[in-house]
Amino acid sequence: MTWYVLQHKPAQGDRAVLHLQNQSIECFYPKIEIEKIQAGKRTQKLEPLFPGYIFVNLEQTDPMWAKLRSTRGVLRIVSFANRPAAIEDEVIVHIRGRLDQVSELGGIKSGQAVELDSGPFKGLEAVFLSYDGEERAVVLIQFMQTAQEVRVSLSNIRK
Repeated sequence: MTWYVLQHKPAQGDRAVLHLQNQSIECFYPKIEIEKIQAGKRTQKLEPLFPGYIFVNLEQTDPMWAKLRSTRGVLRIVSFANRPAAIEDEVIVHIRGRLDQVSELGGIKSGQAVELDSGPFKGLEAVFLSYDGEERAVVLIQFMQTAQEVRVSLSNIRK
């Protein structure tokens, strides 16, 4: 089966997924936990990775295609040249794998022990200090008998 893209109505992604699943349609609505500052306080919030879009897994001959547009919360089927936009299964598998990595790293707190599993500091234990943008982190490592602050890619960190 191939994955296709649906656009959902504003602020109705969860509703669309619920109604699609009630019709036994396999859906993928990736969400990630992000940290926001609201009223001066840091809060964790779950937000869609692709705002406005849901992936569905259907055969082209499936009779459920006729019901997609009338499903509550669904705005339209994303298409190009009057053909639904198809996405290879490998792309969805890759996104799911990356989401697993993000969720593993998302819970790292300042002062937590981590291990660097690739890059020039591979195998070293470190202490997580803070995030440095979206893809990097500041960690503290013991190197040459002193503590050194180092900036590394988040993909190099393992809890």
